[in-house]
Amino acid sequence: MRRPLSKSQSVCIVLLWAALCYIVLTTVERIDGPVIMTLIISAALVFIPVIKSLKRG
Repeated sequence: MRRPLSKSQSVCIVLLWAALCYIVLTTVERIDGPVIMTLIISAALVFIPVIKSLKRG
């Protein structure tokens, strides 16, 4: 069984995801469907484990 993430690890993961989103949104020429779907999928992949870990710990 995996260890739950600590709060500081969760904060770091969320900040890294936010920085990545900022970089993507400032470098793309057009914000259209594929970019939005990529951000939504990445948010799900980041926030679901973080929320589960915070509920456990």
